[in-house]
Order: sequence, then C-alpha cells, then structure tokens
Amino acid sequence: MIEQEVLDCMNDIINTVVKKEEKRIRNKKYYEKNREKLIEQTKKYYENNIEYRKKYYENNRDKILEQKKKYRKTENGFKNNKINKWKCNGVVCDNFEALYDHYTSTAYCDYCKVELSIDKKRSSTTKCLDHCHETGLFRNILCLSCNIKRGQNNF
Repeated sequence: MIEQEVLDCMNDIINTVVKKEEKRIRNKKYYEKNREKLIEQTKKYYENNIEYRKKYYENNRDKILEQKKKYRKTENGFKNNKINKWKCNGVVCDNFEALYDHYTSTAYCDYCKVELSIDKKRSSTTKCLDHCHETGLFRNILCLSCNIKRGQNNF
C-alpha cells in the first residue's frame, strides 16, 4: 500500500515536471513567433506607466537593489553583467555567448602568457577583454598590464 502511494507521488512529480517543460517550450515558441509584437507591447507599457514605475522603485529601492546584488552573484547574473559591460564599452560581436565562453575558458594572457586572475580589486594580472576602440571588434584576452600597454603603444 505504501509502495503504491510512493509510486503515485513520484508519477505526480514527473507529470508536473513534464508539464512545466512543455509549457516552457510552448512559451518559447510563442515568443519567437511574436517577438516584435511583444517588444512593442512592452515599450508601450513602460511609456504609459513611467510614474507608477518611478514610485514603485522609490518605495522598494532597497529590496530591488538587494535582489540585483544577489542575482549578480549567480552564474547567469555574473555572465549577463559582464556581457552588458562589454556592450556598454562598445564591444561589437555576433555571438556574445561564445565570446563569454572563450573569456571564461582563457586562463593565460594571450600576449605575455601570465596566469590571469578575476579579482574584485584590479591587479596587473586581472583578466581583460581587449577590443579595438574604433571598430569595437574583439582582439584578445589580456592581463590588465598588457591591455594598458596595448592602449598606449598599440603593440
């Protein structure tokens, strides 16, 4: 009797997981099909609710900032934050996912071969994504020291 209850419970869990995955796939297909329409709806919503959003942020500022801080500590949060910084700094790329994967898998400076570090405090061995400031195109993964030298001397 207990075994049957356990089996029923496991089947319920499996069915729930399957339904969630099916829903996720359905939502993804819908988004891909209606992407432009959904983006336009979102823009209109933001334009029409500026005051509400400002007031909401003012009333929930600490909570929002804490959530953002927690998110940035997650793997996806760190990744998205890094890619957004690159975009803000003018890096141009067709596939930021692949660029990020290359960035994370690079352990040594492409120029001086020193072992790279990812520190909160910047040091001469801090990992940097080097790019051309005129075209925005990615060049190398360098240590901070080589990146500064490249900027000064164009080696």
